[in-house]
Amino acid sequence: MAETDDEPTTGELHAVQVTRESQARRAAEQADTEEETAQHDRRAEKSAYLREKLEEREEAERRAE
Repeated sequence: MAETDDEPTTGELHAVQVTRESQARRAAEQADTEEETAQHDRRAEKSAYLREKLEEREEAERRAE
């Protein structure tokens, strides 16, 4: 799949997920209620999952080159 200038690279998407995961984990630590903590934990887990999938994609792209 060819990327255009408008589309972020896999590496850029990976960096975004790393940042989101970190922010969500910090927010979970600072949350006032268990509900807020759980919500931030879920967001962190989703970002971690997406980060892992992007790592797999980066590896596949390296092997394809």
